[in-house]
Amino acid sequence: MATESGERGYGAWVRRLLGDIRLRVEPHQSVEADADFREALALADELEMRPLQARCRLGLGILYRRTGRPDEARAELATAIAMLSAMGMAFWLPEAERELAEASR
Repeated sequence: MATESGERGYGAWVRRLLGDIRLRVEPHQSVEADADFREALALADELEMRPLQARCRLGLGILYRRTGRPDEARAELATAIAMLSAMGMAFWLPEAERELAEASR
């Protein structure tokens, strides 16, 4: 609906949410989650939606850690942590830091 009505910002948030859902269901839908996060991130970059960019990077970092891609996970999670910190988005910081610690083991 967001796409049909031209609400690209809402569409980007919906894509990120779909990525989160696909990441958390069993079995993981990693290919689809990756595509959702990447599409949401591309829109967030274009629309300069920094909070959404940070959340997409957090989602990608979690996905990459869980699918055995630790280098990519660390890069995404470090970026997410820096962005979340800079914007004062403290709610997601503990999860991001926990995931980064796991990816660094």
